[in-house]
Order: sequence, then C-alpha cells, then structure tokens
Amino acid sequence: MTAKQLTRLGAAALMAFAGTASAQGLGGPLLGGDKKEEAPASDDGRSAAPATAEVYFIEPADGATVESPVRIRFGLRKMGVAPAGVQHDNTGHHHVLIDEPDYYLDRPLPKTEQIVHFGGGQTEGEVELAPGRHTLQLLLGDFAHRPHNPPVRSKKITITVPESD
Repeated sequence: MTAKQLTRLGAAALMAFAGTASAQGLGGPLLGGDKKEEAPASDDGRSAAPATAEVYFIEPADGATVESPVRIRFGLRKMGVAPAGVQHDNTGHHHVLIDEPDYYLDRPLPKTEQIVHFGGGQTEGEVELAPGRHTLQLLLGDFAHRPHNPPVRSKKITITVPESD
C-alpha cells in the first residue's frame, strides 16, 4: 500500500470508529478519552474550542536533532480529531507551522511549504526539512481549515536537522 492509501485508510477507520462510538453513546467523534467540554460560542464564524483544549508534540522533543524527513506525532487533549470537511463540535485536524509563517486567525490556513496540512485526520506524519535549525508549532484547524476560537496551538519547539553525509 502507498502512503496515500494508508492515510485514506486511517481516516476512514477514524470516521468509522467515531460513528461507532457515537452510536454506542461513547461520546461522539472524540478520541483520546478526555471528557467533552462545552466550548464558548464563536461570533466570527470560526468553530469554537474549549479554552482548556491543548495540542502538543509527542515527537520530536524540543531541542532534538533529527534526520529529514522528520517524523511528527501529534497529541490532543479536550478535543477530538476529524478530517477536513467533516464538521463535528470540538474536533479539528492538525497543521504544522514551520519557521513561524504568517497566517490569519479568521481565514482558512493556506497550504504552503511552511504550513503543512494533515487534513485526513492523521495523528502523525512526516515533513521534509532542509539542514539547519527549525521551529515547529502545531495549530488545530476546523473542518474548513480555520483556526478555532480560541486558537488551539502548541508551544513552539526547536529542532535541528544535520547536514547529510
């Protein structure tokens, strides 16, 4: 299977699980075991997020030296993961911000070399980075790739990619 096929399979499995959990009364599409918390109303069109929601890096660690492609694993608390285009309360999908790109909180995140979308509902992925120091930050996007209100962002981490031999 290709990586693209595996990504699609993972997203399909995630949605199947979310539907099963909802049908069994297990809390809807939320994955990860955290209890659902009511989010504040959003008046600017963005999807609301609980103020206590948190996205974080499982891997790589802050200060790590890593080979490219860089494997990234995403963590999320107080919300669930859903693919782009799938609208459920308190869910979103991951974006990796590389080297502090500019973006607007009230608009869909553009897909650029510095803003990498994981819109299939992935909880891990890889990014190609040139040798050198890089900052990474996670930002959760809603069904339309917009940051939530309030934004669900990780702390920034710094990694180093060494020169290839």
